Amino acid sequence: MLDATMKQQLTAYLANLREPVELVASLDDSAKSAQTRELLEEIAALHDMVRASFDGTDARKPSFVIRRASDAEKWVRFAGLPMGHEFTSLVLALLWAGGHPPKVDADLIEQVRGLEGDYHFEMYFSLSCHNCPDVVQALTLMALENPRITVTLIEGGTYKDEVEAREVMAVPATFLNGEPFWNGKMELAEILGRLDSDADAKAAERLAAKEPFEVLVIGGGPAGAATAIYTARKGFRTGIAAERFGGQLHDTLGIENLPGTPYTEGPKLAGELKRHVGEYDIDLMDLAKAVKLVPAKAEGGLHTIELGNGASLKARSLILASGARWRNLGVPGEAEYRNKGVAYCPHCDGPLFKGKRIAVIGGGNSGVEAAIDLAKIVGHVTLIEYDDKLRADEVLQAKLHSLGNVEIVTSGQTTEITGKDGKVDGLVLKDRKSGEERRIALEGVFVQIGLVPNTEWLQDSGLELSRFGEIMTDAEGRTNLPGIFGAGDVTDVPYKQIVVAMGEGSKAGLSAFDYLIRTEPAEDIAEAA
Repeated sequence: MLDATMKQQLTAYLANLREPVELVASLDDSAKSAQTRELLEEIAALHDMVRASFDGTDARKPSFVIRRASDAEKWVRFAGLPMGHEFTSLVLALLWAGGHPPKVDADLIEQVRGLEGDYHFEMYFSLSCHNCPDVVQALTLMALENPRITVTLIEGGTYKDEVEAREVMAVPATFLNGEPFWNGKMELAEILGRLDSDADAKAAERLAAKEPFEVLVIGGGPAGAATAIYTARKGFRTGIAAERFGGQLHDTLGIENLPGTPYTEGPKLAGELKRHVGEYDIDLMDLAKAVKLVPAKAEGGLHTIELGNGASLKARSLILASGARWRNLGVPGEAEYRNKGVAYCPHCDGPLFKGKRIAVIGGGNSGVEAAIDLAKIVGHVTLIEYDDKLRADEVLQAKLHSLGNVEIVTSGQTTEITGKDGKVDGLVLKDRKSGEERRIALEGVFVQIGLVPNTEWLQDSGLELSRFGEIMTDAEGRTNLPGIFGAGDVTDVPYKQIVVAMGEGSKAGLSAFDYLIRTEPAEDIAEAA
C-alpha cells in the first residue's frame, strides 16, 4: 500500500511518537479489508511503538481505530482507507494518539477538553476532496482530546450504500448523534462555535485585547499573504484577519500557470503560504470575518474593522484583500438543491456522481477544466455556455472536444434546476438564439460561472466601488480613502489570477509602507479613529 517514499516519510514522522499507539481493525473477507490489513501491517512495521491487531468487532468492515495504548477511551475510527488527500490526516492521527502535541491554539484545545455532553460524529469524505482533510483533522483532534467525543470518518467510495441511504451528495458531510450537522468545510474553531455557546464571546475577547496594528490585512489568500510578508519584512507590526486563510486556493486543484512552479495544487500552495507567513512576526487571525469598516476620522488616525463575533481591530493602514467567491446562477431550484445535486467543487463532489449524468455550467477555464475532470468519473457531461462560443484556453478546448462522453452546448441559458424527492433530477435549458426550451435529465449540476467580489460589508464605508462591486484602486493599490489599499480579486484590477493577486498584494504592501513612513500619526490617534 505504501511506496518506498511514503514509507521513508512516515518513518521520519513516527520518530516523534512519545507513547505506544494501537491500531485495532474490524475486517471481513473483502478486497478492501485485505488492503486495510496490508496498510496497518506496513505502518506497524515502521516503528516499535505502533501495534496492529485485527480482532475488532465494529459493524463497519473494513474500519480501524487509532488510539493511545495508555488511554483506550480516546479513539478515532477510519472506515475505509484514508489515502489520497487523507494520508496526511492518517499521519496526524498517529502522531496525536502517540502524544505528539498538535500545532493548534492552546485555547482551542482547552475548549475541546472542556466540552460537556456526549458527541458522536460521523463524517463522510472522498479521497479526491481537498476540503475534507481540515474537517477530518479537526474531528480527529477532538476525539483524541475528549473521551466523550467519538468520531468515525467514512470514505464514501467504500460505503456507497450508506452514502445513498443518507442522501450524501456533497462532501465533507458531517453528522452528529445521527442527525445532519454540517455540509462543507469547517475549521476546529467553527465546530466548537456550534457546540460551545461561549466560543464566539471567548474569541471576541481575545481579539479585542490586541493593540492597534500598523498594517492590518483583511483576507488570507495569495494577495493578503504577499502583502503581509512584504510589510512584516519592513518591520511594521502586521496582522492578517482572514475568514479562511488560503481563500479560493482551497477550491482550486491543479495550478499549472504559476511561473517557476510547473505544477502545484491549491491546498498545497495555501499551506506553503501559511508556512511562509509563519516565518515572520505576523499575527494571523483565522476565522475572523470582517463585517464593517469604519475609516479613520483624520489622516494618520486609526481605521477600525468590526468582526462578526463582535470584536474590533484597529490599524493605521489597511490592505483589503477579501477576495471573491463563486457566482450563483440565481435560478429556481439552485438554492433548494444545493448539496443535493447542485455543487460548486468538482474535485470534492465529483466522485459522488460516478457513472451518473451531470451538467457543468460555464465555458471558461474553470468550467472546461471541471468538465474534463468529471468526464473521467461520471457517465456523461453536458457543458453549457451562455455565450455563442467557449471562452477557455485553446488547449483546454481541444482536450474537451476529444472526450467521447461530453456534449457541448453554446448559447445555452439554464432557466431552472428541477428535482424530485429532495434531489436534482434535471434542468431546463433555453436556446438563446431560437428561444426553444428543452429539459435535460441528470443527477448533478456543477456551477462554474465566475466570481463575485466579497465587498458587501463595505457598501456604507465611503469606499469607492465599481458597478460590479469591486474596490477601485489606482496604479499603486490606493483606494479613495487615505491609508486604505486594495489587492487581489476583490479589486477592479483585470485578470483574476493567482500570480496577479500575489503581485498586487506585494505592491499594496509597498504602498502601505510608503504611506506609513510619510504620514505622521494623528496627535491623539485613539481619538482620531
